[in-house]
Amino acid sequence: QLRPVESGGGLVQSGESLTLTCSASGSSLGGFAIGWFRQAPGREREGVACISKSGGTSKYATSVKGRFTISRDNAKNTINLRMATLRSEDTAVYYCAVDASNTAASQDICVIPEFAYDYWGQGTQVTVSS
Repeated sequence: QLRPVESGGGLVQSGESLTLTCSASGSSLGGFAIGWFRQAPGREREGVACISKSGGTSKYATSVKGRFTISRDNAKNTINLRMATLRSEDTAVYYCAVDASNTAASQDICVIPEFAYDYWGQGTQVTVSS
C-alpha cells in the first residue's frame, strides 16, 4: 500500500518561500500522478496543484498560480511543491496524495479534485505570519 509522507513544513514570514516534499518509504511514486492539497482551520480541504507521472503535465489552483511550482524527480522518488511569496492565507496543513487510477497513469494526466486520489499522507503544517 502506498503511504506518501510530507515534509518541509514550518513557520515563515509573509513573502518568504518554502519547499514541501512528498516521498514514500518502501514504494515508488514514479508511476502515479501526485496532488498537493491543503486544509486551513475551519475550511474544507482544497486542491493546490497536481503533476502527472512523467512530470509533463501540471495544474494549479487559481489562488496559487504563479507563486507555487510543483515538480518531481522520479529517480529520487520525490515530488516537491515550491511555494514562493507566501501569504497569511496560505497557512494550512498541506497533504500530498496519490492518484492510483489507470486513467491517470496511461494518459499521463493529473486532476485537481480530491475524489481522484486514493492514498494520502498525514500532512505537514505551514504557517505564514504577517
